[in-house]
Amino acid sequence: MAYFRSAKLAVNTLRRSFSSGPIFRSPIRDSSSTIPQNLGSSIPSNFSGFSPYSYNNHCYDPFLSGAKRFYYVDRYRVQHFRRRSPQRWIQNPRNALIVVLVGSGVLITVYFGNLETVPYTKRKHLVLLSKEMEKRMGESQFEQLKAAYKGKILPAVHPESVRVRLIAKDIIDSLQRGLSVSHDQIWTDLEYGSPESSLGHGTMTGPITPKGDSGVNWSGEDEILDDGWVEKSRKKNQETGSQPATSHLAGLNWEVLVIKEPVVNAMCLPGGKIVVFTGLLEHFRSDPEIATIIGHEVGHAVARHIAESITKNLWFAILQLILYQFIMPDLANTMSALLLRLPFSRRMELEADYIGLLLLASAGYDPRVAPKVFEKLGKVAGDSAMQDYLSTHPSGRKRAQLLAQAQVMEEALVIYREVSAGRGVEGFL
Repeated sequence: MAYFRSAKLAVNTLRRSFSSGPIFRSPIRDSSSTIPQNLGSSIPSNFSGFSPYSYNNHCYDPFLSGAKRFYYVDRYRVQHFRRRSPQRWIQNPRNALIVVLVGSGVLITVYFGNLETVPYTKRKHLVLLSKEMEKRMGESQFEQLKAAYKGKILPAVHPESVRVRLIAKDIIDSLQRGLSVSHDQIWTDLEYGSPESSLGHGTMTGPITPKGDSGVNWSGEDEILDDGWVEKSRKKNQETGSQPATSHLAGLNWEVLVIKEPVVNAMCLPGGKIVVFTGLLEHFRSDPEIATIIGHEVGHAVARHIAESITKNLWFAILQLILYQFIMPDLANTMSALLLRLPFSRRMELEADYIGLLLLASAGYDPRVAPKVFEKLGKVAGDSAMQDYLSTHPSGRKRAQLLAQAQVMEEALVIYREVSAGRGVEGFL
């Protein structure tokens, strides 16, 4: 009896050692091909629960600390293991196609839904910034300027303030005629932006120089350059018949501010806020010269160039992120600036020059003074030989050449002669 118990204990111990030990399998072949088929016959039949096929029940991987590796075997006896990480959605061709189609539809809708036509040049440009947001940005920046230059703002009764305001009023009135709109429909009367303003709208007096010929003789044959892109845009617009975007000018409260600061600069912020620095007035003494610069700045506001620049900067930032994946960041920044940012900025400057030239002529100032003004401005700012390529503004001489060419100057001279004869011209933008 004791002998039988000892034998039974030995058999149980041997069976446990076989069933609990690690079993290694070939990663390619099935384990049944590597285990002798007669292994079961060599084991006594009284070993209940033990089977040679128990090796197929699980797979042990020592690198996973006992974790199971699941797989299935196809009809060709090839084992296919499951992915250890979730499958990416982009790896599914159907999902990728859906994303491409939906994304393309959204981009096309956004692009064509926000295209606008610039007055006069009829150029199409993409503007994502809403008109209300653009207006609020201009008004906010105007308030910041007044706060930053507090104590340096000339009062409304100052002769320079009165002079600049009268010139700006001429430009704004010419803009009204150029767009062929009712005065009440578009904007209110021009006001002075200083808090100390005490002048009424119709009681302005001050020393101004007579309008008319400035004494500058400029021939269109002196410098002639090609402005083919303007002609192509205007010709294409005649075929499509799209109207220029002017709704952003509705309800504007035009204001003028003169700041006593030795800065040769002027600006027209969105929302009709005109700012002129006295440094500019020291270099440009005559009214036609001041009207040329104010007309140029108003041209930026008419064409919504600030909103367009914000939109382009967004696309340029996305393009730079893509270029960063392939080239060095410094090289990507340089390429995007030289090939994209600066050419677009210079084109917008020239576009504002064209619009400002027509506004100047419609206001009763000789447009032939404009080329000399920009040439003089280039000398004051210090033009360089590479400014046409490395600056947001074209050189003064380049701007003078473009403005003196036949097409733009001829239209401005026709308007100027009609205004001088007492016949106003409308709808020229």
